[in-house]
Amino acid sequence: MARILVAEDNDSVREYVERGLKSFDHSVVCVADGGTALHTLQNEDFDLLITDIVMPVMDGIALALSVADFKSHMPIIMMSGYAIERQRAYNLQDLITEVISKPFTLAELRKAVDKILGV
Repeated sequence: MARILVAEDNDSVREYVERGLKSFDHSVVCVADGGTALHTLQNEDFDLLITDIVMPVMDGIALALSVADFKSHMPIIMMSGYAIERQRAYNLQDLITEVISKPFTLAELRKAVDKILGV
């Protein structure tokens, strides 16, 4: 079981990801923006960050860059429904472990999480 932080501004997507990860027996903390995610990561330990790219306060790319400054080992999965934003994430492959396209199935989410966590 891993401890996972999910940063997603869309309530229904956030709840979908949370339910799915909990059904895979992970411990999940959810936040609605990148600023809150950064604060949470500075104060708590997590095994994985799953973040949307387009969010208020701080987008997922800025979040990943900030996290790299103090948790360079943190694996990050980016989620996005926007092709141009996914391309921005792919260009940061040293920081971002995986990019998944919205909409995605729970099976696709599980495959990405399991791959990163070595399950």
